[in-house]
Amino acid sequence: MSTKGLSQPDQAVWASVQALLFDFDGVFTDNAVYTLHDGTESVRCWRSDGIGLSRVKALDVKLAVISTEENPIVAVRTKKLGIVCRQGVKDKAEAVIRICGEFAVSPEYTLFVGNDINDIPAFRAVGLPVAVRDAYPEILPHVRYRTLKRGGYGAVRELCDLVFHAKRNAAGAM
Repeated sequence: MSTKGLSQPDQAVWASVQALLFDFDGVFTDNAVYTLHDGTESVRCWRSDGIGLSRVKALDVKLAVISTEENPIVAVRTKKLGIVCRQGVKDKAEAVIRICGEFAVSPEYTLFVGNDINDIPAFRAVGLPVAVRDAYPEILPHVRYRTLKRGGYGAVRELCDLVFHAKRNAAGAM
C-alpha cells in the first residue's frame, strides 16, 4: 500500500486490509469527556460501530484499540466489542508493530485511524494511515484517507463498511 497523498484508496487497498487498529478518544468518541461530581468520567460512543466491527471480524480482520491514556471506560467498551485493547501506550508505533506480530499480520496490510498528533508514529508504521473527519490538521500530511464521518459519529463504522464491502466484492470477483 502506498501512502502518497490524501485520497480515496481504491477497492484493492481496502480489500487488502487484514487488521484495523484504532485510537480511542476522538475516534470511537467525539473527543469529549463528561466529568461527574465524584470524579467519574464518561464518554459517548456511536452504537452502530459495533455492527461494523462485527462484520469485519467475521471476515477474519483483526481488531485492536491502542490508547495513550489509561481509562476504565476504554477497557469496558473494547471488552463489550470483543476487541484487543492496549492502554497506557507511550510509543504507538511500537505497539502497532507488536500487535501486528501477535496477529501475524504485516503492518503493510494494517489500517490505523487516529485524530491527533500522538497518532503520527502509528501512521508511519502502517500501510493505510487514516484520520477521522474532525482530526487536527497537523496530522493530515501523515494520512492517506480522511473519513467522511467525524470521530464518535460513525467514523469507525464507515471504515469497517469500506473494508467489509471491498473484501466481499473481491471475494465475489474470484
